[in-house]
Formats: sequence, structure tokens, C-alpha cells
Amino acid sequence: MKKITKIFNNSLINLPSPVNISYWWNFGSLLGIFILIQIISGLFLSMHYCPDISFAFKSIIHIIQNVPNGWIMHNIHMNGASFFFISMYIHIGRNIYYNSFNLTYTWMSGVTIFFMSMATAFLGYVLPWGQMSFWGATVITNLMSTIPYIGNMLVMWIWGGFSINNSTLNRFFSFHFILPFIILMFIILHLFFLHLTGSSNPTGLNSNLYKIPFHPYFTLKDLLGFNLMLFLFLIIILQHPYMFSDPDNFTPANPLVTPTHIQPEWYFLFAYAILRSIPNKLGGVIALTMSILILYTLPFMSKSMYSQPSSLILSNQMTFWLFINTFILLTWAGAQIIENPYILISQMLTILYFMFFIILPLNFKMWKFIIY
Repeated sequence: MKKITKIFNNSLINLPSPVNISYWWNFGSLLGIFILIQIISGLFLSMHYCPDISFAFKSIIHIIQNVPNGWIMHNIHMNGASFFFISMYIHIGRNIYYNSFNLTYTWMSGVTIFFMSMATAFLGYVLPWGQMSFWGATVITNLMSTIPYIGNMLVMWIWGGFSINNSTLNRFFSFHFILPFIILMFIILHLFFLHLTGSSNPTGLNSNLYKIPFHPYFTLKDLLGFNLMLFLFLIIILQHPYMFSDPDNFTPANPLVTPTHIQPEWYFLFAYAILRSIPNKLGGVIALTMSILILYTLPFMSKSMYSQPSSLILSNQMTFWLFINTFILLTWAGAQIIENPYILISQMLTILYFMFFIILPLNFKMWKFIIY
């Protein structure tokens, strides 16, 4: 017991933390809270959900209408995913802005968590078995068919047949249930690597000077951030629970009727816009995958990035905010119909998205040249 208390004190209570970290550092702890909310609410929902194509949609209605407090548990889980990804994108954006990716192992484990979270969210979106769930799953799983030689076989293996059927829903439910626990293990690994090096700070300096204990200073800061986010979360789940939902998903899945406009949840729209912007199917899949995997390359792009925080360099600030605006516009473009001028806009935004990862190291090399 004494050993556990000592580990807890050293790892959290007395953890030396930079004195100058701001509220932008709150989103890491918020992500931990939201993943726990998702796991707990998902556990209760799984007790009443039926992973069968004949009863899946009806079981969701049953949870909302008949299960005591089932409606609020459903709203918490459904909107919790959106708040999780809002916190995730802000967390990643802050890390890019302040060059926190120089903590290589922490960054790598974090990007892996992001990748697995996207897979988990996609699997969960299929489970209600509405029109958009079914057709979204059909479109995304069919992307595997672009893989040379084994593509079609892989798609049928994922489906468990020649089309999306009961086997598909069963295995999607199984993976959606188990993946959050795997993500939890990666979160522990993420925190382990973070505690080895310590948190980054807005100045970009790795000095051990001017550090204070995590508790009570940053626990109070985290509690304030959590209360503000919880307030917004409660407003959404109690007043506007279906704000992030697609109207087509309130209709049971029908393989014979294709929706006029198939699109994923809002937090996938940037990647979906990149996919649609490439005329070639295989090229689109590669661009889609690279839009996430390219984050792994940031720590290796240039060692000169470590010398100066991007917050101190005007050119890097301009590049960063151009990237953020590109991301927002890609999200908007992904929700539009597939016709001009939206196709052309998506193609231009896709180029800008990937150009950021080329321009960023060049900015640092230029800065190093000017200094030295």
C-alpha cells in the first residue's frame, strides 16, 4: 500500500510541471475524462443493445424510449464521441503549435491513440444500423478493395460474406467494445513517456528550472477546464442532443435505397474530403491514409525544429493558422455534394493540407539560417 501511495504521489501529486503552461494543456486530461465517460456509458448501453441486423435499430429505440434513463445514457455516449474528438483536435493542434512533437515517444503513442480512436468511432457509427450507418460502412469497407491482389478477399473477410450482413455487425460490435480498453493501455503508455520527459511549455525550453508540483496548481486548473467543458456537454445532451447527427440515420438501414448524399460523422469529414478530391480510387485511399499517418513524420522532419518554439516565429504562426483554416474548410467541403466547385475546392485544400508538412521544416531551416 505504501508503494502504491508513493508511486501515485510521484507520478501525479508531486510531478514537476512547468510553471508557465496554459489552459491549452488542459485538453489532455479532458481526453482522459471523456474516454472514461465513453467506456462507462458504452458499458451500460451494451447491456440493452442487440447486435443483429433485424433488431439493432429497434434496440436503440428501446434504449431511448423504454429503458430507465436510457435516453440520457444514449445522448451521453453519442455526443461524448464528438466532444472527445473536439478535445483531440485541439490537443493535437496545441502540440503542433508549440512543437511538442519533439517528445518523440509521447507523440508517437498519441498519434496511435488518435488512429485507434478513429477506428473505434467508425465501428460505433455502424452499430445503430440506420441508413447512413449502413451505407457509410459499405463505402468505407469497400475502400479495402483497392489493395492489389488481396483487396476483394479482404473486403469479404471483413464483411463475413458477399455483402454487409449480420456477421459484419457482430464483429463490428465486438471490436467497438474491446478497442477502448486497448486505447486505455496506450494512454497509460502515453502518460509513462510523458512523465519520463516532463511536459513541454510555451517557451519550448527543456530546462528543469521553474517547475512546480502538479497538485494543487494544475489539478485546480484541470478542474476548471473540466467544469467548463462539462457545462457545454450538458447543454448539448439535454437541449440539442441530435445537433451532430445525420437525419438519414433516423431511418432503418435499407440496402435497396441509397441515400442521395453519403457522408460520415463530422470528425471524419476532413479525411473524407481528401478521399473524394483524388479522381483515382487507389490514390484517394492512399491520400486518406496519409492524412493521418503523416503526423508520425513530424518528430523526424528536422532536428532544427527543437531550437525555437513556433509561437516565437511569425512565419510559423501564419503557416499554422493556414493549416487550421485548411482543416476547417476540408471539414466543410466533406459535407458538400460531389460536384464542382466543391471538388475543385477540395483538391486545392488537400494540396494545402499536405503542403503544411513540407513548409513547416523549411520555416525552421530558414529561421536557423537567419540566426546563425
